[in-house]
Amino acid sequence: MGAGTMALEHKHTAEAIRQRLAGGSRPNYARDFVYGGIDGAVTTFAIVAGVVGASLSASIVIVLGLANLLADGLSMAASNYSGTKTEVDEFKQLRAMEHRHIAVDPDGEREEIRQIMALKGLQGETLEQAVEAITADRERWVATMLFEEHGQSGILRDPVKSALSTFAAFVVCGAVPLLPYLALPADSAMSVALIMTSIVFFAIGSLKSQWSLTRWWISGLETLIIGLAAASAAFAIGYLLRDLVGGAA
Repeated sequence: MGAGTMALEHKHTAEAIRQRLAGGSRPNYARDFVYGGIDGAVTTFAIVAGVVGASLSASIVIVLGLANLLADGLSMAASNYSGTKTEVDEFKQLRAMEHRHIAVDPDGEREEIRQIMALKGLQGETLEQAVEAITADRERWVATMLFEEHGQSGILRDPVKSALSTFAAFVVCGAVPLLPYLALPADSAMSVALIMTSIVFFAIGSLKSQWSLTRWWISGLETLIIGLAAASAAFAIGYLLRDLVGGAA
């Protein structure tokens, strides 16, 4: 397909561009959902596989699986909250620092803008006009410094929303391997859980491809392989330790 007929993600008419820029940039919480969903499905199914490998009862599968959903899900949500809040705090600290530097040493900060623009290829009068335009507005000046000097885009995710997205995905996807044990006999539940969880692995991987250059089915297969590898390792460990567990019981 030639460049002239290639489908683009959005229109490039003057009006379409104006509307898109007016809407501004919004934080994306899909990363948190994918992160929680993959971990929830992998860890819960790994627990199921490990318990089955150790030849333990279905009730233990359910108890350990539910305990994992709550404990590990809350742990992941708390970790994501703390990590996201750290990013927000860092942005605020750097923003306050740049405001302080501009107030105390505006000439030095203006020179930083000049050198940044020069590195982009601007020279002479064009360079000076760009410096004047950027430094004429304090917020634009700070935003430019944050992006160019510190790599801060200013698109911040809310720590609470990030944590809730991770927890919700962890619980929803992590519950899938347990559902067959709540509705089916133990001897057939494992095979159904394997099929259902494999579908979840592939679906999450396919969704993840929207934020990468990997084709959806390749991303789905990669996630499926990773999930099944983790589950296989857990099953093998449980199988090798089955005599120890049985003896302890």
